[in-house]
Amino acid sequence: MSATAENQRTLESFGYKQELKRSVSTVDLLIYGLIFMVPIAPWAIFGTVYNSAAGMVPLVYLIGLVAMIFTALAYAQMAKSFPLAGSVFSYVGRGIHPAAGFFAGWAILLDYLLIPTLLYVFAAESMVGIFPGTARWMWALVFVAINTAVNLLGISSLKLANRVFLAIEVVFVAIFVIIAVTAINGGTIPGAEWSTDPIWTPGEVNGPLLASALSIAVLSFLGFDGISTLAEESTGRKNAAGRAMIIALFIVAALFITQTWLASLLAGGRASFSDSEAGNAFFTLVQAAAGTGWQNAFFVVNVLAVGIANAMAAQAATSRLLYSMSRDRQLPKALSRISSRQVPLVAVLVVTALTIVLVLFFVGQIGLISSLVNFGALFGFCLLHVSVFWHYTVKQRSKNRLLHAVVPVLGFLIIGYVLVNADLNAKIGGLIWLAIGAIVFGINVLRGRKPELSIREDEPVQGEGAR
Repeated sequence: MSATAENQRTLESFGYKQELKRSVSTVDLLIYGLIFMVPIAPWAIFGTVYNSAAGMVPLVYLIGLVAMIFTALAYAQMAKSFPLAGSVFSYVGRGIHPAAGFFAGWAILLDYLLIPTLLYVFAAESMVGIFPGTARWMWALVFVAINTAVNLLGISSLKLANRVFLAIEVVFVAIFVIIAVTAINGGTIPGAEWSTDPIWTPGEVNGPLLASALSIAVLSFLGFDGISTLAEESTGRKNAAGRAMIIALFIVAALFITQTWLASLLAGGRASFSDSEAGNAFFTLVQAAAGTGWQNAFFVVNVLAVGIANAMAAQAATSRLLYSMSRDRQLPKALSRISSRQVPLVAVLVVTALTIVLVLFFVGQIGLISSLVNFGALFGFCLLHVSVFWHYTVKQRSKNRLLHAVVPVLGFLIIGYVLVNADLNAKIGGLIWLAIGAIVFGINVLRGRKPELSIREDEPVQGEGAR
């Protein structure tokens, strides 16, 4: 039996029909995850992270890799048992209880709805910097229109766009490596020399610094989880989404660490960047090493990567989550309507409409959007770790203590720590969002739409299937 036929049979065993187009290979999933995490993400926040980590930016991303691997492993375990489009909604709902699944899905929905908004607002701000006097909302709407069109054209168009943008980003990573190595070897920038201090500076590493770095690091890797939303479109063998998430995490971490190590060396040992310098620190270093022309080219690529590539991937993930929750009667039925191109048509359009409203509301408030995005993701991740432990260790009596007990417990503690120490506005906004979710949940129950998620016929029952 082909992998595609096997995947479709698995989906049917949960009581669903194959409605989305199965044409996404494991490589496509990997590319999608990389685009979602943005291989060049450190460019925009390099100066801020440099100041927070006493110049040890690569160490921050190394900590992030160690911290997030537990969450990636948890996702991979649940994706293996539940290869569905709903991500944490499906995993937590079937791993713990459908009601818990609703709140996990509702929380991560805050993340997925606001990520495109954050990206459009950031890209619009950048475009105004390139074209002074133009309106922010105009640029935001241009990016929204482009991404909506690609998503409506179908998964094949999304795959092509992802490949093109990933190629561009990788090429510019390579160009930066060449520029940095040339500048360091040639003494172009005073004080720039080869050193391991950016990775670990003896005497500078302490508890408060590591704690601060942990919060930054965890949030820098958000996006790999979006791979799970394309599970029903995968043509790969069993658990292709799980494998792609882990591989993508390691690849993007390697890219982050390499770029920030070289950028830190170009900083020439400076103690910090001023508040006015921090936002464009990376691009200023490129200018010092290679000239204004390259600085502008890097800036434009960064805007396109954020405003189009990353936002496009986020819109696809959000529409799949809405589709899955609608299919299980937790959101309006219309959201599960599929177009002739086998994409969740209404869900994509609703994401577009909501994004436009949110962009117009949040223009100029990047900090507030960021904090709210973080709360949704972290809350969903916490419930994910609980679901792994409950599903495998408690219900199935799994003997794999490492993957099904140690990993979720450590992952929960790490993510829980970051969540508890999150920005106060993030926690207030997040709790308000969960309160709204509770109202929606109550209305569903009163209308007889109590969450009930089907379990696969061959899924072991409690006390069976120990492994």
